[in-house]
Amino acid sequence: MLTLANVLIAFVAANHVAFLVLEMFYWDHPIGRKIFGMTPEQSAFSKTLAANQGLYNGFLAAGLVWGLVIGDLDVKIFFLVCVVIAGIYGGMTAKRSIIITQALPAALALACLLLATQT
Repeated sequence: MLTLANVLIAFVAANHVAFLVLEMFYWDHPIGRKIFGMTPEQSAFSKTLAANQGLYNGFLAAGLVWGLVIGDLDVKIFFLVCVVIAGIYGGMTAKRSIIITQALPAALALACLLLATQT
C-alpha cells in the first residue's frame, strides 16, 4: 500500500509541475488559452496572476517530491492536505473540475498513505 501511495504522490507532484508549466509559461499562449478557455485579452490581463499561481503549484510539487525523497510521513501528509484544500477551494471558487483534477488525486494518495501507515 505504501508503494501505491508513493506512486500516487509522484503523480500528484507531476501534475503540479504540469500546472506550473501551463500557468507560468503557456497561459498567454494559444495552448494555454485553449486549455483554460480564454480569449487573448483575458490571458494577457491575467498573465501575472497565473504565473504567481503556477509558482505556488511548483512549491506544492517540490514539497511532495521532498517528502518522497526523504521518506517523511509528516511532510507527505502536510503537502497532500495542502493540495486537497487548494483543490477544494479552487473547485468552489474557480472551476468545479479542479476538484477532480487536483483534490481527488491528492485525497486518494492521502488515503492510501494513511492506510499504509496503520498498524
